[in-house]
Order: sequence, then C-alpha cells, then structure tokens
Amino acid sequence: MAPAVQLAQWRLARPAPPRPRRARRYSAAVAAAARSEVLSIREALRQRSRTAAETAAEWLDRLRAAEPAVRSFLFVEEAERVLNQAEEADRAARRGAAPAPLAGVLVAVKDNICTADMPSTGGSRILEGYRPAYDATAVRKLRRSGAIVVGKTNLDEFGMGSSTEGSGFHATANPWDLARVPGGSSGGSAAAVAARQCVVALGSDTGGSVRQPASFCGVVGVKPTYGRVSRFGLMAYASSLDAIGCFGSSVLDSAAVLGVISGHDRLDSTSSTRDVPDYVSGLISVDAMSSKPLKGTRIGMIRETLGEGVDSEIISSIRAAATHLEELGAIISEVSLPSFDLGLPAYYILASSESSSNLSRYDGVRYGKQVPEDELASLYGSSRANGFGSEVKMRILMGTYALSAGYYDAYYKRAQQVRTIVQKSFKDALAENDILISPAAPTAAYLIGEKVNDPLAMYAGDIMTVNVNLAGLPALVVPCGFVGGNSPLPVGLQMIGAAFDEGRLFKVGHIFEQTLKGLSFVPPTVLQQASAPVS
Repeated sequence: MAPAVQLAQWRLARPAPPRPRRARRYSAAVAAAARSEVLSIREALRQRSRTAAETAAEWLDRLRAAEPAVRSFLFVEEAERVLNQAEEADRAARRGAAPAPLAGVLVAVKDNICTADMPSTGGSRILEGYRPAYDATAVRKLRRSGAIVVGKTNLDEFGMGSSTEGSGFHATANPWDLARVPGGSSGGSAAAVAARQCVVALGSDTGGSVRQPASFCGVVGVKPTYGRVSRFGLMAYASSLDAIGCFGSSVLDSAAVLGVISGHDRLDSTSSTRDVPDYVSGLISVDAMSSKPLKGTRIGMIRETLGEGVDSEIISSIRAAATHLEELGAIISEVSLPSFDLGLPAYYILASSESSSNLSRYDGVRYGKQVPEDELASLYGSSRANGFGSEVKMRILMGTYALSAGYYDAYYKRAQQVRTIVQKSFKDALAENDILISPAAPTAAYLIGEKVNDPLAMYAGDIMTVNVNLAGLPALVVPCGFVGGNSPLPVGLQMIGAAFDEGRLFKVGHIFEQTLKGLSFVPPTVLQQASAPVS
C-alpha cells in the first residue's frame, strides 16, 4: 500500500484514544500527537520512528493527487527542494538535536503573502510572474521554526472576494463538493488543508477571509488580534483591518502555527509588543463530558446572528453547539449587539477606501505587468485596465468616491463613527462574557457561479465576520456539524474573544472539538483517495 494511502486510512480509521481518568496537560507528547498532525510529525522525528522526508513524500503525493480537481494552488514547489528541506530536519535529528517546533511540517502560504523564492501574485494578473526579494515576517518565522513552504495558494484577487472565484487565474473547488466554492478570499488555503494537501496554511483576514472559508471547508481557522502577527510582507488591501491568520485540521495545529508567527516586528509599527504565550501548552486533554471542563465559562450567543437571513439549518447547528458547550459546564446566555447590522456597510466603505489608496502602487512601472504606452498616464491606465479584475476595479472606484470631496463626511467619516460604536458594543459584551459565539457564515458553501453576478448577495455573506475586524478582536472557527442531508456540508462555529485572548479561544475550541462524538471532518475527496486501489 502506498504511504499516502496508509496515512489517510490511519487518520480516518484510527481508534479513539483511551479515556483519561482526569484532565491532563499536553506535556505527554503521545497524548498531543493523537490529535495533532504537527505534533505527531515532530514526535515521530524525535523518536526517529519516521523521517521527515518520508512524511513530506506522503503529503506531496496527496497534494498531487488532489490538485487537478481541487486546484488549491497557484504555485507548487519542486518536490526535490521540498524533500531536501525535509532531509535537513532528518540530519539534525540524527545529530541528536531536538526537533524545531514545526520541523518537517508542510505549510502552504496564501499568494498575497510574500515569499522570496516563489511567485507572489496576490491572485492578480497585474503581478503575474512577480517574485519578491524577501520573505514576509510570518513566512520567515515559519522557516526558522523548521516548516517547509510547499506552495502558494489561490485567492480572490488581492483578497477582494468571498468565494475564490475572483482569482485572476482560476477558481478553486470545495473538497466536500467540487461543484461548490471553498469560500474566500483564502479559499485556496482552506481547501488545501481540508483536502490534506498540506499540514497547515497561512491566510489573510480583512473581513472574514480566514473564518468563512474555514467554515465552508470544515477546518479550523484563526484570525488573531490586530497587531498580534506582523503584516510586513502582506500585500495591503485595507491596512487597518488586515490580519495574517492560519488554518489547520485541529485547534492544536492552528495554535502551534499562531504561536510561531506571532510577536513584535520592528518592520511593522502596528505589531504588538505584548509577550506571546505558549498556546499549545495551555491546552488540555479532557475526559469528555464527565469532567465539565468548561465549568464557569461565560459564553454569549449573539442574538442578531441567529435570525432573518441565516439558513435555518445553520441556526440549528449553532444552537446545538451551544447546547453542547452548556453540557460541558459553560454558562450560555443570549447577548444583543444592536450595532451588528451596521458593520457590513461600514466595513465595505472603509475597506474600499483604504484599497483605493493601497492599490495605487500597482502602476506597471516598478513591478508587475506593464502595457507599453508613449505617455506615462496612458501606461498607468492601460497597465491597470489590463491587470486588474472587475471586482478590484469596482472597489477602487467605490473607495475613491467615498474619499472624494463632498462625500468624505457622508461616507468615510460616518463609517469610522460606526466602527467606534461596534468596538464599544463588543467591549461591553465581552465585559460580561468570556467569549461570544455566532455562525461563521449565514449559509454553507454554495455552488460555483451562483453568486458571481450578484455582488450584493456575495457581500451579505460577510455579515458574520466583518464586525470582528472592525473591532480588531481575535476569533476562532471550529467545525461544529453538517447541513445538507445526503450531501453533507460542514458548518463552522465562530468564537470571538477579547483582545489578545487567543489562548482562551484555543482552550475552549480544543475542548469543544475533542468532545464532538461521531463527527469526522474529512471530505469525500480524501476518503476516495484513501480507498482508491494502488497500482
């Protein structure tokens, strides 16, 4: 049997770990490895039971097998270079060195995050073929921790979209149903993790671009507090809202990656100087329901996210998740955020306004695609007209209009005032609750092409997530169930915390995912690959 098939079948059919007598911390690597791809790879390397090269080869096999159908990537690194990096980890292990935090872990990077040795296009034709001279700070930290960047993932152009259909190159499919979107704009990263093409992935979140695709693809997605992760090397869309986040197939994996990429960066003046806690060591393995591991945790359900405009099956899934949290000992109550519905229009005014400024740097002169013209103004216009897609052009026009004389006060200034109101409403709600919960999206994944010609319907899908970016708060999405009957599609539960309280979100999310019985968030494409005959 091929190694990739062995690994997939082990993941799908492995027996449940023995029930511990009491809650225990993840000081025991065996306990941690049972629920984490990252820690299982590191533990195998430490024990010399499996080489990093063997593990990398398995993941590469699965990446190649899934890619023709899913199309998560815009660029895939050469196998030889990936295996050479894995062998470096093996040589270090043979010397007796302790494995680095992400040693041998294959990570995919959203293509609006710069990588020195790979194309970085932002999903736009205007940057086709562009290779930066440097790594983004988050990528540099990943490499230093032993991670291997396996490729660059697809996205809506410059992060402007909610389905990955807005890519300048091709659409990505959802591994749960290849006729459906994976979400966006980080749809390529979410699909790659869901299809087990990589262990973890980086994405960016300006208004939900990590959390919504995490929900659509049945993976864990985390959007950190604004400033927790350096934005240096992230192609700017809306600088006051952008955040680099990450995806994993478990909370542990996401926590491990966020711990590595977080921290102050002198190259980003907005990055926080706060110490970064060890997110993984704060997680515990629980004895399912009997230990009441969330006893006393106050959780508020946002009332405005469970009403009109949200699919009934989504509401049922979120209420079932709340009941489950209550059974674990949490104190559940409904909270009202009256300003919640105001966040969506305010977000699109602010994001479009900032993008109209940020994208002015793409002029066809300094880098990227250039259309030769005799006049400089014509060169600018032709390069942008041919390089930018329709959605990017529309948002630039919207933002320029909102910032223009005579309309600044009516639109941009008022949107900033709404932002202040949203921030205060979250602060008040989180003063009375440890975390807030809501759906990550009002629907499950929809069909490719269903909303591409209806931008207002597409924008409305961001209503659950944009307020968190306006407030600069952290949020975690964990799979909580399915909708759709015979063709199940995953649903994500969004957990929102106070600023820099990612550790609490990871703790609650980890306990929640451990105690979900009878649910396996492995998509059909992976199941089919595991059962395919070996030639």
